[in-house]
Amino acid sequence: MYRIGPIGRKSNFHSREKCLIGLVLVTLCFLCFGGIFLLPDNFGSERVLRVYKHFQKAGPEIFIPAPPLAAHASRDEDPHIMGDRERLQQKIRAELGDILEEPQAAAAAIGVAPPNEAADAEPVPVAQQEQPVEQQQPPLAPASAAQPDDTTSNNNNNAAYAASALKLPMGMGRELEPSMQEKRLKVKEMMEHAWHNYKLYAWGKNELRPLSQRPHSGSIFGSYDLGATIVDGLDTLYIMGLEKEYKEGRDWIERKFSLDNISAELSVFETNIRFVGGMLTLYAFTGDPLYKEKAQHIADKLLPAFQTPTGIPYALVNTKTGVAKNYGWASGGSSILSEFGTLHLEFAYLSDITGNPLYRERVQTIRQVLKEMEKPKGLYPNFLNPKTGKWGQLHMSLGALGDSYYEYLLKAWLQSGQTDEEAREMYDEAMLAIIDKMVRTSPNGLTYVSDLKFDRLEHKMDHLACFSGGLFALGAATRQSEHTDKYMEVGKGITNTCHESYIRAPTQLGPEAFRFSDAAEARALRSQEKYYILRPETFESYFVLWRLTHDQKYRDWGWDAVQALEKYCRTPHGYCGLRNVYQQDPQKDDVQQSFFLAETLKYLYLLFSDDSVLPLDEWVFNTEAHPLPIKGANIYYRQAPAAQPASNVS
Repeated sequence: MYRIGPIGRKSNFHSREKCLIGLVLVTLCFLCFGGIFLLPDNFGSERVLRVYKHFQKAGPEIFIPAPPLAAHASRDEDPHIMGDRERLQQKIRAELGDILEEPQAAAAAIGVAPPNEAADAEPVPVAQQEQPVEQQQPPLAPASAAQPDDTTSNNNNNAAYAASALKLPMGMGRELEPSMQEKRLKVKEMMEHAWHNYKLYAWGKNELRPLSQRPHSGSIFGSYDLGATIVDGLDTLYIMGLEKEYKEGRDWIERKFSLDNISAELSVFETNIRFVGGMLTLYAFTGDPLYKEKAQHIADKLLPAFQTPTGIPYALVNTKTGVAKNYGWASGGSSILSEFGTLHLEFAYLSDITGNPLYRERVQTIRQVLKEMEKPKGLYPNFLNPKTGKWGQLHMSLGALGDSYYEYLLKAWLQSGQTDEEAREMYDEAMLAIIDKMVRTSPNGLTYVSDLKFDRLEHKMDHLACFSGGLFALGAATRQSEHTDKYMEVGKGITNTCHESYIRAPTQLGPEAFRFSDAAEARALRSQEKYYILRPETFESYFVLWRLTHDQKYRDWGWDAVQALEKYCRTPHGYCGLRNVYQQDPQKDDVQQSFFLAETLKYLYLLFSDDSVLPLDEWVFNTEAHPLPIKGANIYYRQAPAAQPASNVS
């Protein structure tokens, strides 16, 4: 008994020990196997599983063995090996989206050659002046860049664009002297400051409020997430060679931009010049089909505004319902000359790159209505009723409400390769009437273009009219006639007057409008005219006059403006306009306008660039400073090979 007891106790203890060991083993197994499935949760298990599933789906296509190579074929020539690799890359890009980043494809998508292909390649100048047009290198791409295939399907957009390996225009043009290079780099730094703060505080919204460090919901596009600053400023980033920032903007456009669900009354004019114009420029620069599709998408949303008895479009259109109307304040329900007259460049070019004649037909109808109408004293009033086809108030201006209509007459002729004679004739007739009836010289010799209301000169000039210095000069430089010298004289005179409006303010920045009287010249006299909202028009004329005359004073004036912008408009979080340019310490308006990135900084950058960067005989700038190629002179016009049927949208 005594011996059995210990044996029994020993046997019982052994059983518990086995159980304990078993529990330990089970626990270890649980930890091991559980860890395998639990650890990915800490590092994004959903992403891992999605990647695994996508590779699993792709597997049957990708990993089927290729047929044996022919005896005479090398591995590099095997089409099946190349096809499989491209198919894998395309499938990963199409299905994984933002889950994976493929460095080489990402680099190509923003215009950087893959490291193993062109790491040491030198950038190509914008213009190869000694070569005929058909042999010139692309202004924004290396010699090896492929021309776009306009028949590329939607599903292959990214792959086709990535395959082209386009380069951003860093180092374009001939070598600049050190002082000009320094100035150009300063403007580039200003662009980076404006963009990075927009990205930080208002990404995807329309504009930034730098002082409040939040989005500006009171812009002309309201609070909808249209990314106006992104679309408007993207070609400036491209021109400056800001690759990372350009890719950020392109990615946002691809993933987020759409007007399909925007139930808002958008300005046909502003949407066209900023969004359609911006997309068209990017398409011309890159050949990326994404931009052409977006431009057409936006233009189609604007087409219901053209449904009027005359074909003169309304000012506003709801992009979801198609309901269109005019501003309530416009004279007698009229449309505005500068708005319906500033569609021609974009719509004509859109027809040419899509093969759809509808867009050109719409703007050509506007042209014909205006051509056939009787013009009082040869001048165009600012208001036209789209239902009756009759003029509204007899108010004429080369500033607000009229300005860009005249600009597009000259530039439509330039864009056509100087074949659109109708546009040039209408431009000359209008400019000669304006010189005769509205251009005046102050007692102290300042040339200005006055508003005209019911045969009475106001002796007031808008800042918006300061673009006309460049417009007159461009008209003089592009055709020799008996009017050439007068055009150039007026262009230089207006540009000088706008410069005077700047230097007569303590901030060295010009007011919204300025007057000419016995009391003052080139100065704002009313409180509501003393603000400056980062406008570009004066700098536009500096740029054009510099390109045409190479008079150093235009660059000097531009540099003075850069310093004034830095001193008075820069804040830690972007750039603001000023409420009163005549105060020593002016209050800021807390708005960074999208056109500051699209126009102001672009024109200043180009002012300090070589003439080979976007040469004026190859590019024409729309009224938002988006460069469009000139037909017959620019190999990046990218005209569609054949016409397509007209869109169902009318």
